[in-house]
Amino acid sequence: MRQSPSAFAGWTEHLLFLRALLRNPRSVGAIAPSSLYLARRMVMGIAGAEQIIELGPGTGVFTREIVGRVGPGCRVLAVEVNRAFVERLQRVWPQVDCVCASAETLPALAVARGISGVDHIISGLPFASLPADTTRRILDGVHETLRVGGTFTTFQYVHAYGMTAAASFRRELSARLGSGPHSHLVVRNVPPAFVLTWRRLK
Repeated sequence: MRQSPSAFAGWTEHLLFLRALLRNPRSVGAIAPSSLYLARRMVMGIAGAEQIIELGPGTGVFTREIVGRVGPGCRVLAVEVNRAFVERLQRVWPQVDCVCASAETLPALAVARGISGVDHIISGLPFASLPADTTRRILDGVHETLRVGGTFTTFQYVHAYGMTAAASFRRELSARLGSGPHSHLVVRNVPPAFVLTWRRLK
């Protein structure tokens, strides 16, 4: 049976993901690309946004959902350290400003592009496997870039949710943004994950 173009695109994403995982497991932090169900939950509430930043888009599972939900006037900045992922994103979604850089440089990237008061930041970064200092610098950048009233959304796998690093991440971000996360369990993902959304109140 002949496969559809979307099926081939899915295989391309998985192969690209697998190569990146084998080369640098720590930077990927997952065993498979996120599911469509997780992606859709991650981008809930972004319609009508004027500025969105995606951290660690990887193969673009969340990027696809972002592009499909925002209007043509919305600016989308994607920050990814893996060059192969960046090249794919630039090719598939040329309307997205995708830059090969560390999320630690987020404030400088935003200033260089005249971006401020971002409505939503969506992150697929593997915070549980990042060094603590790196995570703190990224969270400082999130607080600096996100507007008051804006949201930050990420996810944590169920099996890692209770780990020290995961709990510390939630505490630190809650302290910066002035609110705790709203959580939603997505079972149809490998592995299942909690989607966590904070709203910046301070």
